[in-house]
Amino acid sequence: MAIRVVRLGSPRIPGEGLRLGTVRRPPRGVPKAEHASRDFYDVWLPDLAPSEALVKEALRIADEKAWAGFERRYRAEMKRPEAARLLVLLAALSRQTNLSVGCYCEDEARCHRSVLKALLLEHGADLA
Repeated sequence: MAIRVVRLGSPRIPGEGLRLGTVRRPPRGVPKAEHASRDFYDVWLPDLAPSEALVKEALRIADEKAWAGFERRYRAEMKRPEAARLLVLLAALSRQTNLSVGCYCEDEARCHRSVLKALLLEHGADLA
């Protein structure tokens, strides 16, 4: 059992489990009833997404120094009680069932999901 970090909208991998969308906004132009069938997500968890202001900032990141600043601010946001509780919950669930978490970004290295992956590990999650 484990958590897999994925790009939302990518084809599902067998055994991936429930797909959680850790994004601020639902996919544009996709009816809510089709989010799962079009491989976006089964459950939307915007509490694990960066704030709207931080998302806008992330879209302008051009270098490693700016990325480090984004990571620091996103980690601070994930210390909020509602986000921290979700991280603990997902870590516990990862030892019982398969799950996946994701975002739309093409490059995981420049996406909050890379930081989320590290946070889940720090909370004791089993990662695929």
